[in-house]
Amino acid sequence: MIRIVIAEDQGMLLGAMKSLLNMEDDMEVVGLAKNGEEAIKLVEEFNPDICIMDIEMPVKTGLDAAEVIHAASSECKIIILTTFARPGYFERARKAGVRGYLLKDSPIEELVHSIRVIMDGRRIYAPELVDSVYEDDSENPLTERESQVLELVAEGKTTKEIAAELYLSAGTVRNYISTILDKLGVGNRIEAISRFKEKGWNK
Repeated sequence: MIRIVIAEDQGMLLGAMKSLLNMEDDMEVVGLAKNGEEAIKLVEEFNPDICIMDIEMPVKTGLDAAEVIHAASSECKIIILTTFARPGYFERARKAGVRGYLLKDSPIEELVHSIRVIMDGRRIYAPELVDSVYEDDSENPLTERESQVLELVAEGKTTKEIAAELYLSAGTVRNYISTILDKLGVGNRIEAISRFKEKGWNK
């Protein structure tokens, strides 16, 4: 059972999300918070698998709370919901270890799918929220070695093959790939390759 805490200052939305998520056979909402401060306490108390938070909340915002939870080395995976992209928010969320960065008005099915994907160890970032981060940024955020690793991934090479070619351990290659996904704000290797080529950074 995936145990979930929801933090949202709009009462009706909070109740609706709880009801909809509780309808899923593999999910249970164990706590409800109306601000970031309450969310931190509930995460400490219940140690949930997932904490879904709105960004704009009183006392502490969702990002403030995410930073506190991340600093406490909690195993709780955080999903941030927001209405629209704002400069600097995505970068803060990424640094706070947020696993999901989604649009608030997305269908509930999308949120449910994202929760399951995140529980599988992946990240989900809404393209509409991430694209704005790179709109005016044509500079490749990857180091030369990271770009090299991604180019080998694009060639279809496995982690083991990349490790052998670059004289690295498989663990180091996996760390590079994780950093690449974070820097590009994408959820998987295919999206990373796509963004890399889209921006012309592979030239």
